[in-house]
Amino acid sequence: MKKENISDAVIRRLPRYYRQLTDLCNRGVIRISSHSLGQEMNITASQIRQDFSCFGEFGQQGYGYNVEELRAEIGHILGVDNNHHLVMIGVGNLGHTLLQKFLFSQAGFTVDAAFDVSPAAVGTTVNGVPIYSMDDLDTYIRGHSVDVVVLTIPQSVAQDTADRLINLGIKGFWNFTNVELSSSDPDVKFENIHFADSLLTLSYRIANR
Repeated sequence: MKKENISDAVIRRLPRYYRQLTDLCNRGVIRISSHSLGQEMNITASQIRQDFSCFGEFGQQGYGYNVEELRAEIGHILGVDNNHHLVMIGVGNLGHTLLQKFLFSQAGFTVDAAFDVSPAAVGTTVNGVPIYSMDDLDTYIRGHSVDVVVLTIPQSVAQDTADRLINLGIKGFWNFTNVELSSSDPDVKFENIHFADSLLTLSYRIANR
């Protein structure tokens, strides 16, 4: 199956598989069947086999999956071994917390720099990441390899900032601005994060128990 034909639903399940397999590795589990993995994740065994078949053959009949090898394969598919380079724009409360607490390296990302408009932030570091002025953004992007930009900035400047970065060649955005960013360039990819969506999903499930 060509990768462009793989559904978004399958792609969004891959990080769940990777997270579960990481947990299994940490628990010392050597091998697991699709049935047992499905029980761990509340997914049917047939769904798991169907998802994995999109990327090749990983298990053995009568044996199941080698947990460590499958984790490595899923990680490779997800690109965690590519050492992506990332910068953050906006080091307010959310940006500061992400830099301080989020384990970017476990997802295969190196955070090289952050940018902010606040004079109090510029020139400081957060968890070893230097904070530069937004005035230096264009020069930095042109001089460094940047795969992804994290946006934790006000909604009012979100699209304009994204457009500025796209013009500088940025193709990947992890967007926390609560605005659905877009681009006419099909090679530009956005992951738009809306915290309220998750909470409203929970609200629906509670209301419709």
